[in-house]
Amino acid sequence: MSAKKLSIDFVSDVVCPWCAVGLASLERALDKLDGEIDVELRFQPFELNPQMGPEGEDIDEHLAKKYGSTPAQRQQARAALRDRGAAVGFTFGDRSRTWNTFDAHRLLHWAGLDGPAAQRALKHALLQAYHGQGRNPSDRAELAAIAESVGLDRSRAEQVLAGDEYADAVRADEREWQQLGIRSVPAIVINRRHLISGGQPPEVFEQALREIAQAGA
Repeated sequence: MSAKKLSIDFVSDVVCPWCAVGLASLERALDKLDGEIDVELRFQPFELNPQMGPEGEDIDEHLAKKYGSTPAQRQQARAALRDRGAAVGFTFGDRSRTWNTFDAHRLLHWAGLDGPAAQRALKHALLQAYHGQGRNPSDRAELAAIAESVGLDRSRAEQVLAGDEYADAVRADEREWQQLGIRSVPAIVINRRHLISGGQPPEVFEQALREIAQAGA
């Protein structure tokens, strides 16, 4: 029996820690479903900090202002994230600042024009660079180096980042997903019809994807 085909849009932001967990978890589920389901995975833009300036913001100050969290609550949340990440093979490092990610999304859009594999490789590299190494995903030199690290053309990446290529396309994609009701990430949308929200465990993704594939919806 041939594998069922599914399209998955993974709506997320580079500086979203649960997006890193969610992607690693989803991919574990996809490994379990190999041979059963043939998936086209695409990454869609969502900005957690669309108004943030290029200097970024201290992450503790940002979280306290945005969520009213206390130092103890943030410490507890980070410990939970580290544990959840470790369970699916993602290692969190220290991150002292958070940033605007619009240029990172432009670069991901460009990579996607080469196909899902190139975009997926860049997405992994960006998540690891920020969440694992604390690198700045709004710094254009950093972004070009990250693109080069996964085999993309550095000079072309620098050219994209130096101008405003794909800015309109990224904003249009952001508007589309917001209009479809996406208000938090990660949001995993299957066949443009079914939504799975958050960094779910692999078994939740596996069960949901199997059920959707079997239903043929």
